[in-house]
Amino acid sequence: MNDTDVLIVGAGPTGLTLAASLLAKGTRATIVDRQAEGANTSRAGAINARTLEVLEDLDVARRMVKTGLIAPRFTMREGSRTLIPVDFSALPTEHPYTLMLSQADTERLLEERLNELGAEVIRPKPLSRVIQDPDGVTATFEDGDTIRASYLVGADGMNSAVREQAGIGFKGGQFAESFTLADVRLAGEAPTDEVNLFYGQDGLNVLAPLPGGIWRVVAPSADAPAVPTAEFVQELLDTRGFGPGRTVVTDLVWGSRFRIHHRVADSYRAGRLLLAGDAAHVHSPAGGQGMNLGIIDAVALAAALDEVVHGAPDNDTALDAYCAIQRQRAQQVLTLTGRLTRISTLPGPLRPIRNSAMRLAAHVPAVRRQLAWRLSGLVYR
Repeated sequence: MNDTDVLIVGAGPTGLTLAASLLAKGTRATIVDRQAEGANTSRAGAINARTLEVLEDLDVARRMVKTGLIAPRFTMREGSRTLIPVDFSALPTEHPYTLMLSQADTERLLEERLNELGAEVIRPKPLSRVIQDPDGVTATFEDGDTIRASYLVGADGMNSAVREQAGIGFKGGQFAESFTLADVRLAGEAPTDEVNLFYGQDGLNVLAPLPGGIWRVVAPSADAPAVPTAEFVQELLDTRGFGPGRTVVTDLVWGSRFRIHHRVADSYRAGRLLLAGDAAHVHSPAGGQGMNLGIIDAVALAAALDEVVHGAPDNDTALDAYCAIQRQRAQQVLTLTGRLTRISTLPGPLRPIRNSAMRLAAHVPAVRRQLAWRLSGLVYR
């Protein structure tokens, strides 16, 4: 007798969504995480329309909307000059906007729903070893405990222990430049109802509002410090924002430096071991697709696992379909975000040409419409 139907390793947004979705369907699920507590920094901050749609049945979308900040526009700019405006407000959805919400709040709301469904995250619980056989999977943890499950899902991030245990490759690489990420308080020109992507002569900069009077700044920088200062972020906003002195940093809340990887797992499955979220795919944050795709993975995998557990266990074609469809979507997102990142990090002499081409493209309604469908995630319905 197995201890649970599905053991989920990793309690980020993907793992929490998967566990709650399975429990809501009546499938037994156990979720563990190696960390003693959830992260309290914001990291991912954009939730798109399609993600909110798939979370409606779980009764989480309305809680997110109540807590988050609605941004109906995504604008690509050169200083104060608009290059391409992307308006989500006309999209055929109940959520025609990007919802700005910190990852910490997203995880909190998902975990609250998980608790309502009668489960808790078991932590700290680092995975040590996984052994699978024709009837199930036995997971052994560093404290010596074991959990027996019908299936095990790795939702444990880019450095996934489950993916390593499964022997699944993770091909790809990383972009050359480091990126600065900072959450700041601002005075001056800083819209609260749109995400701005600046294509400046000195490089790219994202300026995005978050709840609580916070703004997220993300920018590639060859000399990015490990922990950015307010002065460093101010320089980014002066040279890659609306213009010198027009947006002023009044407080640095949190910041870090990171490298962008672009990788997709060779397979999302090895027998009874499955992958979802960052364990299966990582890519540039351009366009805010990463966490969204992980949550979509979770909802799709919950449906497939529920079908197998409560249907014909020997006929797990639903799991193969999940792997094929979601891996293809990850490759499409990788192409989109990689293209946005390469365009944004072009060498200096090419940037004026790029910006002129973008202004011309903005006059084509189909270009703006296609961007809105892709960035909103509705293209993956």
